[in-house]
Amino acid sequence: MSFVGDWPRYGAALAVLMVAAACVPAVETDARPAPGPVAQPVAAPAAPPAPPPAPVRPDFTLTGLAEQGAVMVGRVPSDTRALTLDGKAIPVAADGRFLIAFDRDAGASARLVATLGDGRTVERPITVAAGSWRLEHINAPYRGSAASDADFERRRPAELAEIAAARNMQTVSDGWRQTFRWPVTGRLSGFFGSQRIYQGKPGTYHSGTDVAVPAGTPFVAPADGVVVLAASAPFTLEGNLLIVDHGMGLSSAFLHCQRLDVKVGDRVVQGQQLGTVGRTGRATGPHMHWGLKWRDARLDPGKLAGPIGG
Repeated sequence: MSFVGDWPRYGAALAVLMVAAACVPAVETDARPAPGPVAQPVAAPAAPPAPPPAPVRPDFTLTGLAEQGAVMVGRVPSDTRALTLDGKAIPVAADGRFLIAFDRDAGASARLVATLGDGRTVERPITVAAGSWRLEHINAPYRGSAASDADFERRRPAELAEIAAARNMQTVSDGWRQTFRWPVTGRLSGFFGSQRIYQGKPGTYHSGTDVAVPAGTPFVAPADGVVVLAASAPFTLEGNLLIVDHGMGLSSAFLHCQRLDVKVGDRVVQGQQLGTVGRTGRATGPHMHWGLKWRDARLDPGKLAGPIGG
């Protein structure tokens, strides 16, 4: 078959096909740029691990002697919001520590109760051991330095009121946390808790411990504290009396002093000289009477300060 003779006819057809091809629309393409890599979210830094919870103290910790005339220091259970001893409120320091003590005539048992933040209570019964007390005969008049019984009855109420007001003063001191020391050392001549007979007349028990030393011997603070009473004139029984508050209701009284070197409101530190020993008031000779009280409870200094030579 020859295409030469038919070229005009085939050439026309080819031209028509080329025009038709030119009329077909091109495939549509997206003119937007190709997307780049997808950004991944950045993870937040891991939170630091939570600190471990504070250790829980489910019960009291107590140190000291559960005994008549003695002192105990303790720490309350965790989350304690109130503390009582036999129903009476006990202050608690910011670190959870507290102080309690037992009178010379305290009963055989006591009960600590801590109320927690959620209302629950933690109780600690305490068995209080009995003390052993002496009988002492003192060759001194019952009325002390008063001129007569009538003079004693006239002067004594004002003296007791002054002592009570001093002991009711609220001061801030951490002396109660310290290990107490003796204000003066020497021969023990009177013992705490002894039942006393004054020239044949029964008196109350001895409320402190007597140390016999020469008049004029300096005595010092057994622990830090604040002076709440410094007698301006000798009392009938106590003579020149000094009282130092150690905080938390614990206070020291120094009787029969010859001279006082501090005044009410002074802050004193353990070992600081407070005055000199004398024989003022009801005393048969120069000595230091050191008395300790916690609230209304009278305490044995030897149970707090240890042996006088130690």
